[in-house]
Amino acid sequence: MAVYMRKAWLIVTIYSAAHFVVDFACAFLMFRAISMSADWYTCVLLYNFCAFAMQMPMGVVADKLNRNHLVAAAGCILVCAGYALAGLPGGFGPVFMPIMAAITAGLGNGMFHIGGGIDVLNISAEMDAGQSGAQRAAPCGLLGVFVSPGALGVYFGAAVGKTGGLSALPIMISLIVAATLIPDVRRISRCTIQNAEFSPETPRPALIAAACLFLVVCLRSYTGLSIDFPWKTAGHWGLALVLASAFGKAAGGFLAGLRVPDGALGARRSAALSLGIAAVLFLFPQTPAAGVAAMFLFNMSMPITLWGMAKLFPGAKGFSFGFLTFALFLGFLPGYLGAGAPPLLVFAPLSAISLALTVMGLRKGRT
Repeated sequence: MAVYMRKAWLIVTIYSAAHFVVDFACAFLMFRAISMSADWYTCVLLYNFCAFAMQMPMGVVADKLNRNHLVAAAGCILVCAGYALAGLPGGFGPVFMPIMAAITAGLGNGMFHIGGGIDVLNISAEMDAGQSGAQRAAPCGLLGVFVSPGALGVYFGAAVGKTGGLSALPIMISLIVAATLIPDVRRISRCTIQNAEFSPETPRPALIAAACLFLVVCLRSYTGLSIDFPWKTAGHWGLALVLASAFGKAAGGFLAGLRVPDGALGARRSAALSLGIAAVLFLFPQTPAAGVAAMFLFNMSMPITLWGMAKLFPGAKGFSFGFLTFALFLGFLPGYLGAGAPPLLVFAPLSAISLALTVMGLRKGRT
């Protein structure tokens, strides 16, 4: 088991680093080149649709192909192709097709997430099967590590893209290196992880659980994109919020496996604890420390909801991953369509609602 753990962490580490690179590259592309286009508003919608909503059909295909590492590597190459369509790295050049660049980069982003996501879910499932009783929640930690670098990649990619101080060439090289490393590490590690036989069927009661977890992700997406603390542009508090979001996702999976006197804390109790305290802290939105802590705790449930959804569809992990990213896309729409930021005190009851839905979903799904 120790040897398998080292192999598993090697793969997850490479995927996590590639996750940062892919999200950095996409954000850089959008703000360095595509933001200059008169079609910027359309490009933002198309990019997010392709990157998030399209992961659901991509996941169905990837589940059947059972070549997750190749899907992830192809996603890296597709993001690289988006740079060519945007006329980068050499300025805008003779080719500048912003809409096609946004679509291509979005599809590449989605493919990477699906391929990497299924592999990490498979690794987690194998770890889960190799443990017993109170330790069964520990594999959520792998998921938390995989998903956490995305927020950092988007933040830094957008910041660097806006300044225009970095050439696109090293980013493209990084994408090609990631596309090469992913299949290589998968081969060297000799892991025997396979997709289960594709089957989206699930017991009828579990559909309630899926609906609950879907709504939780919608609320998390809406909260992350619409919350507007008055102090976030002062000093380094904006970066602190991004770090809180990223490290909260990583910490959430490990919290579920934290040892307590009667075993492990478990998915339901850890989600209830983190979201309950977040709801209280959201009542003090004028206090920067409270706001940062609330965002940290609010995001801790992300790997838990993903793990819970995957257990509802054991033969369709790609579909379950894509189902939740479709929820992310829905959470993006209100802000895109011009809905103003709601009053800050609204996020306390939203956190409480998320708590109730998460616990109900995990209980119905027996996670």
